[in-house]
Amino acid sequence: MTAIPRPDHLLTLEEWDALPPDTFRRCELVEGVLIMVPAPAPLHQRVMVRLAADLDGQLPDDLTALADVDVLLDARHPVTVRAPDVVVTSSKLVQENPFRLDAADVLLAVEIVSPGTGRTDRVTKLTEYADAGIPSYWIIELDEPVTLTAYTLVDGDYEIVAQADGAVSLSEPAPVTVDVGALTRRR
Repeated sequence: MTAIPRPDHLLTLEEWDALPPDTFRRCELVEGVLIMVPAPAPLHQRVMVRLAADLDGQLPDDLTALADVDVLLDARHPVTVRAPDVVVTSSKLVQENPFRLDAADVLLAVEIVSPGTGRTDRVTKLTEYADAGIPSYWIIELDEPVTLTAYTLVDGDYEIVAQADGAVSLSEPAPVTVDVGALTRRR
């Protein structure tokens, strides 16, 4: 494991890119500040992987679902780079294998709420993703009953288009059906 230095200033995108990879923690850059968060717990990981696979299997060939990729939300200093749990983007772009995605390339960002991330996922990231112009945002709550809240961007703000704890059909970013409860069940 490589130790990540604790910077004493707001990082630039170049400094962020130069940081050594860290295998113990996930990092995000929020307005130039390095934020370190613990790796997701097993249930969170199960939901993240299953949702990405489920979406990917339903999306048209020109779209792909990915888990845990960096997304550049704001390149202006101070820079913001987040790592949503799941994103939907262009299959062509994925084939190009970019270092990270730009917010303009993301059609859907999904956050799975973990202990300690609720306010960030429900308030901060909701605002950041809307400001970055990401058309759709979903929040999955793991407390029973497991729920999915789907938002769509309307005039710069997110509006709720669905909230469910069972199967839900959504039209954006493409027609898909998600069985929210099945994401956590043993198979």
